[in-house]
Amino acid sequence: MAKRDYYEVLGVSKGADENEIKKAYRKLAMKYHPDKNPGDKPAEEKFKEAAEAYDVLSNPQKKAQYDRFGHAATGAGAGGAGGFGGMNMDDIFSQFGDIFGGGGGFGFGGGGQGRRVNRGSNLRVKVKLTLEEIAAGVEKKIKVNKYVSCNTCSGSGAMGGSAFSSCGTCRGTGQVTKVMNTILGQMQTSSTCPSCGGEGQTIKDKCKSCYGDGIVRAEEIITINIPAGVAEGMQLSMSGKGNAAARGGVPGDLLILIEEAEHPVLKRDGNNLFVEHYISVADAALGTHIEVPTIDGKAKIKIEPGTQPGKVLRLRGKGLPAVNSYEKGDLLVNINVWIPQKLSKEETKALEKLNESENFKPKPSGKEKSFFERMKEYFHD
Repeated sequence: MAKRDYYEVLGVSKGADENEIKKAYRKLAMKYHPDKNPGDKPAEEKFKEAAEAYDVLSNPQKKAQYDRFGHAATGAGAGGAGGFGGMNMDDIFSQFGDIFGGGGGFGFGGGGQGRRVNRGSNLRVKVKLTLEEIAAGVEKKIKVNKYVSCNTCSGSGAMGGSAFSSCGTCRGTGQVTKVMNTILGQMQTSSTCPSCGGEGQTIKDKCKSCYGDGIVRAEEIITINIPAGVAEGMQLSMSGKGNAAARGGVPGDLLILIEEAEHPVLKRDGNNLFVEHYISVADAALGTHIEVPTIDGKAKIKIEPGTQPGKVLRLRGKGLPAVNSYEKGDLLVNINVWIPQKLSKEETKALEKLNESENFKPKPSGKEKSFFERMKEYFHD
């Protein structure tokens, strides 16, 4: 099922500022929160949908990518990872501190207990693609050095099944409260517990492999499915493929930055491709058939008699595909006429004789269009 437009989900316009986006999300989160709608699956899906939309639109970098490429930029083709989406409840509750303050509580219970949810950091990798790979889409396997869950303690950080105990400082809440006397009266503030780091519990016997963190450094082979039509600078995202989080928290994302290798012949502009092709003076005058390179082979095209230098021929559908679309760009062939730089005596005499003919004298009509005019006309066609 196709994802709804994120602006539509939150009910805001594309010009909405940060405060409008936050206000719209808060309203929807309050309305569809699972604690207010127990057992209501449609409400839970809308709750997650709103959180995913806010996650993208509240982040300037993600928002810019989404505005440019739509859901394609969220990595819909990156291994089915769901891109900027793919959020679970831990992801959602961990972001509530920015929206509702403190531990993210709504006053209902459930996700608002004040305990911190550990989240692993994001990883960024660059993947260089050829035009051929971009045209067809490609599966890439990359080796990433990252934090992974500790095998010795299964990510818990505890040694040999060691028990966890409630933190004595915060009594398991993950938060400590301070009351200060001011001229305006007493003021109460809450902050993350310094003893347990906001987790609400401590380990009696820490794992010797990870020293209680639950994560260790290791190399992992990750398979990335890159959709056809991506472009230089586009960023895909694989949810949960970044660094693992301490003690079973929420892993970060893997951000994949696309780089494009230069093609030896073809040049790219959006989804269109350009190629320069030279023909002889004789072929320009008499007409001929030529073969030009395409992204997936060669194409044979006809050169009409009397073709002038700078003539641009267009092969529809021979360009690159748009991301997650059936549309394809065109291949534009710019015809150049090669003027020989050295002539034999016989060739010089032959050309001098031909030059006496009226047909070989320039006869511009004044209606000829420049190359830039033709390009402008093409792109507005």
